[in-house]
Order: sequence, then structure tokens, then C-alpha cells
Amino acid sequence: MASSFFPRALGFAAGLLAAALPATFANDADLAVLKTEIGKNHPRALGRLQEWIRRPAIAAENRGFPEGADHLIGLLKDVGFQKAERIATKGKPGVFATLDAGAAKTVAIYFMYDVKQFDPKEWSSPPLDAALVDRPGLGKVVMGRGATNQKGPQSALLAALDAFRTAGKKLPINLVLVAEGEEEIGSPNIADLVLKPEVRAALEKCIGIFLPHPLQGSDGGVTVNLGAKGVIEVELTASALTWGRGPMRDTHSSYKAMVDSPVWRLVQALTSLVSPDGNTPAIDGFMDNVRPLLPEEKALIATAAQKLTEQQYRVASGALKWIDDLPYLQALERLVSQPTVNIEGIYGGYTGPGGKTVLPHKASAKLDLRLVPNQTAPEALAKLKAHLAKRGYGDIEVNYTGGYSPTSTPAEAPLIQAQLAVLRRNGFDPVLWPRLAGSYPGFIFTDPPLKMAAGHFGLGYGAGAHAPDEFYLIESTHPKLRGFDAGALAFAEYLYELAK
Repeated sequence: MASSFFPRALGFAAGLLAAALPATFANDADLAVLKTEIGKNHPRALGRLQEWIRRPAIAAENRGFPEGADHLIGLLKDVGFQKAERIATKGKPGVFATLDAGAAKTVAIYFMYDVKQFDPKEWSSPPLDAALVDRPGLGKVVMGRGATNQKGPQSALLAALDAFRTAGKKLPINLVLVAEGEEEIGSPNIADLVLKPEVRAALEKCIGIFLPHPLQGSDGGVTVNLGAKGVIEVELTASALTWGRGPMRDTHSSYKAMVDSPVWRLVQALTSLVSPDGNTPAIDGFMDNVRPLLPEEKALIATAAQKLTEQQYRVASGALKWIDDLPYLQALERLVSQPTVNIEGIYGGYTGPGGKTVLPHKASAKLDLRLVPNQTAPEALAKLKAHLAKRGYGDIEVNYTGGYSPTSTPAEAPLIQAQLAVLRRNGFDPVLWPRLAGSYPGFIFTDPPLKMAAGHFGLGYGAGAHAPDEFYLIESTHPKLRGFDAGALAFAEYLYELAK
């Protein structure tokens, strides 16, 4: 009798326990239902992504505004957000949305709806066709501008939310979403969006904020980033008009024997910004506040170097050798710890076919300066201007187009620990990485007054951000890379984990 009683008693107790557990704790049955629903919804989710890619918003070209914001508002309402509205800024509009699931906790999400510029001649598939393309060794990808940065991973999250909706399952956590349309020009007006009283009040109730992002590398490994470098973008222009020397209009190059050249002036000014090899910033005071790597950061990098192959970085960077022929580990340490001064492009005078003997009246260069902890965007801009003035280049115009300070979130933050838990349950051994070498405007969330934990999350793979043939993996044939539907399911599992 005892042997038959205990199984029944244990079953009854388990039932009571299940009834007592919060609905926010996912079980295999919950995820199985959502997995099935994501699969059923796949054609609609893929169509949503493709249509989004076909509607570009490009801040640098003043293209797709306010239509880009309005399209995103429609997407958010379609997947269950009760409120989604356009927020005016001094530049392109932002979007603020909320989904109240009646849950005990709330998490924030950061979206961007703008994309980088593109030249269709450089693409193998038209950048706004959002075509499904077979990539050997990977599977079927959607190719188009914004596919991986960031419409692909953002659409995977939308697919997860839509699955909750169509399955009739309540979301385990409330959502607050902010989206901007100026990330690709340095987020110059993000404070207008995030610190608006209504938006700030909603964010202050959140346990943290995450950015949908494909964390997998080309070999299937997963990297969890604990922060990101900051950046400022500037355009320097040397002109005869502001200098008071050189031709006031483009003139014949024979006059160079008696007339100054604004182009050479710009080149000399640029040369003063870096060491002779171009690899170390030489702006006065720029390196003063740079924090050396902490011992724990060095340990994370050393561990990562055992898991991330040098070939991965060669593929990602397109380079065959590292600065000063550094060994791989030292190159990784430099990637994380060093600020940079980079010339994105230089232009002036004649650049067409053949020669044209012209002495240009002005020239410009676009630069980005990457920043590390203890540096700030305002400080970097001020030091750049002061350096030029001190060296006699005060006439060179410095047009600041946007930027932001670095971010950092401790590994112990629940937002990060939830990521690690989900990734490990899915069979991954994630690499903890101190700082993404790229940048995003996380500072507005991690710095005062909000002081939130911030991170990136998402299973999946994409490549070509800011470059031709950008793509996001949809149907994976790679044994370790997750496709679109698996990425959507991982977002659902992450929401459950955050709700704990």
C-alpha cells in the first residue's frame, strides 16, 4: 500500500507546486507550444522582415522619415504592444512602446529603425530586394541593407512576441521599448527620446535593457558582451575661405607654385592626430584618462582567446596581419583596451576618370574616434578641437555629427546572468567579452540618471553590417548556427528567464 500511495501523493504535491509556481517560470511544455507557434507563423514573420528591409530609413540621407517610425509602430502593435507612439526629437523621430502583461517585472528593449547608406553597384543582390539567397556552408539567408544590423534580430524578437499572442499565452514580463532613427549617425538626439519624462519614468521601472543582436560567430560560438566602446563622428573641412589662404574657388594647378593648398593643409592636420604609423592617437590629452585593462578583463580575454580562433577575426576584419605584427592575444587586448582615430574617407577636388589639373579650394575628411572607459564623447570632441587650435589649425571646421560614451555592465547583473543561463541550457559555452569594439548609444541607459544594466542578446548569425551583401541567416544548414525560428524561440526563453 505504501508503495502505491507515495507516487500518488508525490503527483498530488507536484500538482500543488505547479499551481503555486508563478506563470513566469517556463517549462518544456510552454516552450514546445511556442516553438510550434513560431514555426506556424514563419511565413508571416519572414515577410515582416523582408517588407521592413524594403522600407529603409537612412538618417544620413534624410530618407524614409517619418515613414520609418510609423512602419515600426505598426509592427509593434501587430505583435501585441498596447501602446506605440512617435516621439519628436530635434532630429528624426523616436518610438516609445509598452506592453503591459500584468507581470511582476518589466524589462526594456532598445531598437533602431535606421540603416546605413548603400551603393547598389557593390551588391550581388539588390540591397532593398530582401531576397532569400543560398550561402554555401550556411544555408538560406535574407540579403539586404539592415538584414543583420538590426532588422533581422529585431524581427526574430517580434516573431517571439507574435507567437505568445497567437498561442494565447500571456507574456511572462512587461515590456518597455524605445527605438531611434539616428543610430547610424551617432544618436545625436537620443536624450530627447529616452529622457522625456514619460519615457524615463517607464524605464526607471525596468530591471535592465537589452538590444537584440546575433551573438553567434561564424563557427557557431557565442559571445556575451559586457559593454561597448564609445564613439564620436566628425567631419573636418579645410577651406580657403576660413583659412584666408589658397584659392577661393577651384583653380588651375599651375598656380600651386604661388598659392597655398587647403588639401595639403587638411592632410597635415590629419597627420598631427596620430603617431607616424597611424595606430596611436596623438591628440593632446586624448590618452590621459584611458583606463588600462583590469586583471579580470585580461583574464576574460585570455579565456576568450582559447575559444575564439584567430581565423574568425581575420574573416571578420578582412585583415591578414595585426598592428605591429602582434601575437593574437595581444591584438585582442588592444582591440578591447585602445581608443582609435580612424579616417573613414577623404574627399576634395577632382576624383573622376583620368586627371584634371586642378588646385581645389577645400577638402574634407570624415573621422570616427572610438573611446574606452574613463573617456567621454564631450571630452573627446573638446580635446580634438583644442589640439587643432593649438597646432595652428583652428580654421579647420570640425562638424560633430554624433557620438556617445562607452558602456559597461558587470557580469553579475541579473540581465547578463539570465543570458548565460539560457545559452548554457541551449548547449553553448558562452564567451564573456569585456567590451564590444563597436559602439551603440547604451550610455544613455547605463549612465546617470538611469544607471541601468544593459546588454546584447540573441541566437543567430549575420554578417556584412555597413558593407555590401549584408545578410541574416534564416534557414541554417550549419550544425552549430541557429536560424531565424530558433533565434525567436531563444528570445521567448530569455523573457521567461528574465521574469524569474
